[in-house]
Amino acid sequence: MPWNEPGSNNSGNKDPWGGGGRGGGSGGFDLERWLRQWMDRLGGRGRGEGSGGAGFPAGAIAIVIAVALIGWLASGFYIVGPGERGVVLRFGSFAGETLPGPHWHLPQPIESVNVVDIGQIRSAQSKSAMLTKDENIVDVDLSAQYRISNPKEYLFDLRSPEMVLRDVMISAIREVVGHSKMDYVVGPGRADIALRTQQIMQTTLDSYKAGLQVVKVNLQSAQPPEQVQSAFADAIKAREDEVRYRNEAEAYANSILPQARGEAARITQEAEAYKQQVVARAEGDATRFDELLKAYLKAPKVTRERLYLDAMQSVLANSSKILVDTKGQGKSLFYLPLDKLMSAGSETRPGSAGGSANGTATSTPPLTAAAAMAAERLQRAEQRARGGR
Repeated sequence: MPWNEPGSNNSGNKDPWGGGGRGGGSGGFDLERWLRQWMDRLGGRGRGEGSGGAGFPAGAIAIVIAVALIGWLASGFYIVGPGERGVVLRFGSFAGETLPGPHWHLPQPIESVNVVDIGQIRSAQSKSAMLTKDENIVDVDLSAQYRISNPKEYLFDLRSPEMVLRDVMISAIREVVGHSKMDYVVGPGRADIALRTQQIMQTTLDSYKAGLQVVKVNLQSAQPPEQVQSAFADAIKAREDEVRYRNEAEAYANSILPQARGEAARITQEAEAYKQQVVARAEGDATRFDELLKAYLKAPKVTRERLYLDAMQSVLANSSKILVDTKGQGKSLFYLPLDKLMSAGSETRPGSAGGSANGTATSTPPLTAAAAMAAERLQRAEQRARGGR
């Protein structure tokens, strides 16, 4: 039944707006009167229909409204943590971006904030069979690590950025594998393939304005289908053996070559030293010959005898034969076995330390007979030379 239905038994004015009917009223809206009437009605319901109530005072109503307003304004405070960004929306539209720290925005429904973690590293994986450039099939297991670089683009430009990233990753790896041969994919080209895939992914995501940054792409495994894995394993083992044998050969060559170079340098230095020795000896002999020539020009006879005696002494020094010149001497000849005496002396010298076993001192002739005779003849030759002068 309407509030002011004509003909109803309730002749009183039940209009909640306090207008007294459509035709009545003073023509202005009184908020305080309207709230008092509602409080009176709520108070009357709590105590029953027939009982009258005093209701709530106007001061209590103002306090309730003030508390509600303060609570509504306080709901606008928020904190953005480290490694996060706050995206402020005003009536659903982008209004700004806030950095880490405490902030305040107009409470809902005017403004709202979406906090996005841009420091977290997320991951995505893909495993599928692909066709290579040489028309071979290879199973590729790929993983990518990424992070949010632009919160605004991440929230508004794409409906599902993670799904777009997975599709871009599959498209990029298929493009790279399709331009590479199978031996390169399963062999030494894994790092290069991962790098090229990352570059293609980042370029495509930037063109889509996905707000994502690809941090790292890892090619976890790349292998032929299971039916032909044994044959490819043998081929890979053969390539590894080739590399190992080549490395061993290079190591052996590196160990032999320095040794040969060192030996060649040593021989060169020895030859140079021998050359210098021979040249120095020859120069010394030439100098000695010049001095000898000068002495010979001054005293030829004496020099000849001196040269003869030096030559004989050098020849007979290493000989055990003894030659005695008996010219001008008596017929008696005394012979001493000097070689045996010298050998016996050399045998007894180390043990006796210069003496015999019974303590008597032993001595060896200081000169041999040939040396004594040569010295005597040299002395006579020098005397004649002085007499001839």
